[in-house]
Amino acid sequence: MNRVTVPENNETAKPSKVYLYLVCLVAALGGFLFGFDTAVISGTVSLVKHDFGLNAVSEGWFVSCALLGCIIGVSLSGKLIDKYGRKIVLIISAVLFLVSALGCMLSDSFTVLIVFRLIGGLGIGVASMVSPLYISEFSPSRFRGMMVSLYQLALTVGIVLAYFSNAYLANHTTDVFNNADINKIFSVEVWRGMLGLGALPAGIFLICLFFVPESPRWLLLKGQEQRAEAVLIKIDGIKAAQKEIDAFKTLDSNNDDGSIKELFAPVYRKALWIGLLLPFLSQVCGINAVIYYGPRILEQAGFTLNNALGGQVTIGLVNVIFTFVAIFTIDIWGRRPLLFAGIGGAVISLLIIGVLFALGITTGPWILVFILTFISCFAFSFGPVCWVVVGEIFPNAIRGKAMALATLSLWIGNFLVGQLTPVMLEGLGSAWTFWLFALCCSPALWLTFKLIPETKGRSLENIETFWKQTYIPNGK
Repeated sequence: MNRVTVPENNETAKPSKVYLYLVCLVAALGGFLFGFDTAVISGTVSLVKHDFGLNAVSEGWFVSCALLGCIIGVSLSGKLIDKYGRKIVLIISAVLFLVSALGCMLSDSFTVLIVFRLIGGLGIGVASMVSPLYISEFSPSRFRGMMVSLYQLALTVGIVLAYFSNAYLANHTTDVFNNADINKIFSVEVWRGMLGLGALPAGIFLICLFFVPESPRWLLLKGQEQRAEAVLIKIDGIKAAQKEIDAFKTLDSNNDDGSIKELFAPVYRKALWIGLLLPFLSQVCGINAVIYYGPRILEQAGFTLNNALGGQVTIGLVNVIFTFVAIFTIDIWGRRPLLFAGIGGAVISLLIIGVLFALGITTGPWILVFILTFISCFAFSFGPVCWVVVGEIFPNAIRGKAMALATLSLWIGNFLVGQLTPVMLEGLGSAWTFWLFALCCSPALWLTFKLIPETKGRSLENIETFWKQTYIPNGK
């Protein structure tokens, strides 16, 4: 068996935190593009609706068609990343982002716009699954919660920058450019510029991905121990690398043919329920109703369009700030306490927002205050912790396929919210819309209490062993 032989007193074998952070930040750019594409739509909905004469159904389709692309992307990526690796599939997602941004900017009809939105959705779906999975597999166990939370931080930064760029472009539509095409993109039909700006971070993501290594756990699964060990030594040192490899071998010698049917075995039933329910509930709580339709909701609360976009910027900044709470506490307090506190606060905030709309208290700051409270509760709990948990709970041999199922569940919830929110706002009104989100959010408290184990500080192999040790067959 080939091994990397590195003397323990060799200074060059010391782990590099800088290297760890840089690689994880590059992978987290997939989250940035996810967040940017998700949020940039909020500033374009009313503009595209006006230019193409959309009704409520067409408006919902414009928003949610990318989510359909996400579902398709996730469905395809599970097998791809297990067969070809995490890195190459991330590169594919970056190409899809780039093509989508440029295509949306230059589209000459609503149908073409939808096609490129679907292509962007494919990229989002792939990145939303592979980026946190890659980071989870790459990071040492004591830093894993923080590192995976960087993905959510990048997502929230992408949201904020989309809000800023939308607000800036919306306030400069009177600018006149000498070039007719540029004038059309950044002034006459400014939604083109809003969507097209995503090409810049997509290009940066694509270039940076060529400089990151493959996931060490995927390399181990493919028998490339020497390459895996070299990566593990660089990020966590010789002893930790050997410990990770030994733990992997112990599990790998006992099981697992790598087929998806393993996930449906009784021993992993709890992991499966967590992986399907937690991402789904994180979406039907209404977070993306605020992200996608925030300006419209704030306009119903008495804000003008430009002020509503400014309110969206505030929402985005709060989202970023409170994500730092998770980054600095998730590996200290653990996953479950953050989920309990954040989900409970989110449910209460949603109920209060509904009451304010029902009582007609739409003047003054109160609607925005409790929307910000809801966002902050989501930002330190549901948002980052969901990605951390689903990246940890599945066995090594089928983690890619299992994450695809979990992320598919997330995007189904996201699709339903994106498609139904404008219909609910028109048919049920804002109050009942937010009360329904509160109702859909509350089962996550039961899920956290009943099924989700505390995983802070545990290696991925230790978590896999935990499921096997705690499983008691019926009748035995």
